[in-house]
Parts: sequence; C-alpha cells; structure tokens
Amino acid sequence: MAKALSAVEESAQNSKLWCAAAAAMAWRGGSRGRRAAAAGLVAMVVAQLASNGLCKQLADRPRPPAEWIPHDEVADRPDSSSFPSGHTAAAVAFTAAPTWPAAGALCAVPTALVAVERVQSGAHYPSDVAAGAAIGLAGAWLTRRAPALFPRD
Repeated sequence: MAKALSAVEESAQNSKLWCAAAAAMAWRGGSRGRRAAAAGLVAMVVAQLASNGLCKQLADRPRPPAEWIPHDEVADRPDSSSFPSGHTAAAVAFTAAPTWPAAGALCAVPTALVAVERVQSGAHYPSDVAAGAAIGLAGAWLTRRAPALFPRD
C-alpha cells in the first residue's frame, strides 16, 4: 500500500495528476468535459494560492518529527510549513469543482489516496490534511459560485 500511495503522491507532485485528468476530461467529455476541466483547474489554482501562498506563510508549523516515521521518506519532506497540506487542497479543489458528477467521482479515489499519503509519508499531521481539504472545498465552492458573482448584461 505504501508503494501505491507513494506513486500517487509522485504523480500529484506539481499537480501533474490533475492536469492529466483535466486533459482527459477535455478530450473525452465534449463541452461538458471542457467546462469540468476548466472549473477543476481554476479551483485548484485558487486552493493552491490560499494554502501555499497565504496559509503556509502565516502558520509556521514544523513537519512531524522524523522519529515518528518508520521509513526512509523522511529525508524527502519539504522544508515549508506543515500547515496546511497544499497537495490535499489542490486535490480536493480539483475533485469538488467540476459540474460533471462522473468526473468528480472518478477523481475521488486518487484524491483520498493523496490525502492519506501526506500523513503516511510523514509530511503532514492529520489536521494539516483536514485543513487542506477544507481549503480545497472552499476553492471549489468559490469557483462554482464565481459566475453568479459577475452577472452578464
């Protein structure tokens, strides 16, 4: 299981997994897929800006202690603040934003694996992941509500 989680996290690094999912949605989903892909990518950017650009700068929380992690991945952990999980924020935002339920459902499993892997690898505390998920949901909500905030004439 640890190898599978590590592979998912590696794919999610730099949002490659979500960009590939967006490309697949746009390619196979017609206009509905393109709208879902665009919504997912915009929500992901909003969530990453909030989590990595704002929250990590405000909360200088150290990573979990190395002795808590019983494997060799400790050396690969980032030096940035542990709180919140930017990977989880991006994954949840991408998954929750699309208006195409089938696309969101397909992305739910990799999203859950990313969240679990962030704790399993020792990069985050569970509360970091929970906060990242909340930021991701907020980013998705904001992205879905944004068109209503700017009515057309």
